[in-house]
Amino acid sequence: MDEQTPTALTQLPSWLLTQSAAQAHRIVTESFAAGGARAYHFRLLATLVEFGAASQATLGRRSCIDRSDVVAALNELEGDGYVERSPDPTDARRNIITITTAGKRHYKRLTNLVGKAQEEIFAPLSATDRARLATILTKLLGYHQDL
Repeated sequence: MDEQTPTALTQLPSWLLTQSAAQAHRIVTESFAAGGARAYHFRLLATLVEFGAASQATLGRRSCIDRSDVVAALNELEGDGYVERSPDPTDARRNIITITTAGKRHYKRLTNLVGKAQEEIFAPLSATDRARLATILTKLLGYHQDL
């Protein structure tokens, strides 16, 4: 840590969490950039892999991405052949997004990049510490989402 940072700040869990999140974001962003992708691409592809084809609105909700950002990221993914849009047979105003075979391969590549980023971010932690941290963060996030 910077010797100019007041000790009072470094004792605050919220400050430590914010600083750690900023470093994690930088590492993940750089990892995706090296693979010619963005975090939104991974989140959307992961959502499609886990839940299957869905409307743009559903993808946005499931991946926690704003609607306007979903459209932009899907345009990029579609342009690269990783997803396909087709009209929803039950509502012509909506599109259904489906992951392509190329998209599944791209998702696997991105999963490898995420794995490497996770290793870099959490290198100083043991497997037990990583699991404990994930449990604590899940509990914290769940509490605040339920408010």
